[in-house]
Amino acid sequence: MSLPSALATAVVFVWLGMVLAISFLEAPLKFRAPGVTVPIGLGIGRLVFRALNVIESGLALTLLAAVLLGAPAAPVVAVTGLAAAVLLLQLVAVRPRLNARTRRVLAGEDVPRSGSHLNYVLLEVVKAATLLTLGILLLATS
Repeated sequence: MSLPSALATAVVFVWLGMVLAISFLEAPLKFRAPGVTVPIGLGIGRLVFRALNVIESGLALTLLAAVLLGAPAAPVVAVTGLAAAVLLLQLVAVRPRLNARTRRVLAGEDVPRSGSHLNYVLLEVVKAATLLTLGILLLATS
């Protein structure tokens, strides 16, 4: 396995692990903890997801560089692009709406439920499946 391929593989599985741990474990569980109200949970979630998205952005850039340096097969390039595109879509199309709603809730407004959260979750599922697929492709082609 070449160094770029090994780096890409490691980055993919670290990124996948972070998404699974934060989005599918921490996020839903925090609202079940005693004493955690919706505003407190949203405040924590905003901080956690901001940090996750910053780290994801760094991982995506590292992954793109490693894949491009490694002369990969076309499917690896395509799935890498898909993972980066899903993250970008979350960051520019969904997160701003979620942040605006969270600000309103934290300001004490009675805000109706929003479809943006479901959109974010669906994109997380797509991103996780994409990263798993990419990890398998990288392992199979090295």
